[in-house]
Amino acid sequence: MSFSLARFRAVLVKEFIQMRRDRITFAMMIGVPIMQLLLFGYAINSDPRHLPTLVEMADDGPASRAILMGMQTSGYFEVEGVVTSAEEGDRALRDGTASFVVVIPPDFERDVVRGHSPDILLAADASDPAAAAGAMGAISGIVSTAISETLTGALSYAASSPPPFGVVVHRQFNPEGETSTNIVPGLLAIILSMTMTMITAVAIVRETERGTMETLISTPVRPAEVMLGKILPYVIVGYVQTGVFLAAAQILFAVPFLGSPLAFFVGFNLFIIVNLALGFMISTIARNQMQAMQVSFFTLLPSILLSGFMFPFAGMPGWAQAIGSVIPATHFLRLVRKVMLKGAEMADIATDLWRIGIIMAVIVVIALRRYRQTLD
Repeated sequence: MSFSLARFRAVLVKEFIQMRRDRITFAMMIGVPIMQLLLFGYAINSDPRHLPTLVEMADDGPASRAILMGMQTSGYFEVEGVVTSAEEGDRALRDGTASFVVVIPPDFERDVVRGHSPDILLAADASDPAAAAGAMGAISGIVSTAISETLTGALSYAASSPPPFGVVVHRQFNPEGETSTNIVPGLLAIILSMTMTMITAVAIVRETERGTMETLISTPVRPAEVMLGKILPYVIVGYVQTGVFLAAAQILFAVPFLGSPLAFFVGFNLFIIVNLALGFMISTIARNQMQAMQVSFFTLLPSILLSGFMFPFAGMPGWAQAIGSVIPATHFLRLVRKVMLKGAEMADIATDLWRIGIIMAVIVVIALRRYRQTLD
């Protein structure tokens, strides 16, 4: 049989008609590349600037003020306030309020002039080595420039080589700068996001395709009862995944677990539920299993790129951080790193918990409303 242009044209037209009818698939084909282009082009920055910095300033002389001004103008540091004790600085680093705490010792300028080489301490949250590396590498040059510009005239002799000061960098929460120490805890957020959301969405859509959902709809079961009954079995799957993850993290990668087990337990349960609810919501949008997987992937991409998992959250522009703030993985990732690496307790993760809770409430309301529309 010879090739028929008419038959070929008929099949081609049929495929275009089918593509037009499958709007979700067509939107994914167009939307995913555009999202990747925008995120990688505008939102991703591996050299973050304007990182929140606090100062413990025991010397308020001209040299100290010049150092702070140099840090501010460098772009790496955003000096946001003053702490009065080491405990206050440690607390700010632990809860994520500050990325750095700079400690200028008493009589710093006097000791520089006398050649005593006083040390400036830079305490850094090194749980994310990539975010802190640029600023830690620049601090010595910033201080050196500030000192040389301050010690002029009769004091210029004090600014000569070798440097009349020292900079001690204290890498807290990840002193070795191991990438795995930062990546592995965050990986739990991505694993749970991917599996919990996709499993729930595909499972519910599969029932719709097979017709068993119609039987369920004909029963006097309420939408909330269906939602809970569908997602709770997969909570057990999340427990298994989390248990395997924690064992592998400590055995294979020697990632510490320094914080409260209760805080971790509460956090990961809440995160599992919000992702299962998201999967339920996706199932009310998708018409088949392929569409459910496509929409699940569409929600997973921002979780990977905008949560702070792969790229420093502080390095993103404001609009990207705003989008990332409504992604559950962003807050759970911070929670896991606080508990595992920083020794956080329940009080330290309270902010992350209520933010995840608000996102969960919004998703649940939308899912239930859409499910009622499906019933109608």
